Amino acid sequence: MAAKNQIGLDKAKSIALAEGLNELLADYMMFYQNTRGLHWNIKGEKFFELHVKFEELYTNLLLKVDEVAERILTLGVTPLHSFEDYKNTAKIKSIKNISDGKKGVQAVLDAFEILIARQRVLLSLSAEIGDEGTNALMSDYIREQEKLVWMYSSFLKK
Repeated sequence: MAAKNQIGLDKAKSIALAEGLNELLADYMMFYQNTRGLHWNIKGEKFFELHVKFEELYTNLLLKVDEVAERILTLGVTPLHSFEDYKNTAKIKSIKNISDGKKGVQAVLDAFEILIARQRVLLSLSAEIGDEGTNALMSDYIREQEKLVWMYSSFLKK
């Protein structure tokens, strides 16, 4: 019989899932910092609209960072917590000095593409091991972000 972790899941499979969540955490931290930069540096015709939207986005991302890190801890693993680890682990790369609204929105869409793909993998893994907590979290994130993709994509269309 496989060893169980503190919440009754297979310990080895939970560790593997937590490693995937750590990769997601790194992406969330990079995306968070990128959206802070977009919020600070946006200029131009849609400044007021985008300044607010980027703030809403980074505020939401900060909540997700905490939820993902706490889920990693719940699974019995230590979350990544250094910028070096985030930079080395994340698929989302740091962006710099973007002040054009359309380029900023495209950067957001590019990040969502990475996050949604990673979360779909984690959704499948969590379902396989019966981890309803992680499964619900990923499902909620995917649903929310798919709607945001539609909204940000609509902004780019004329």
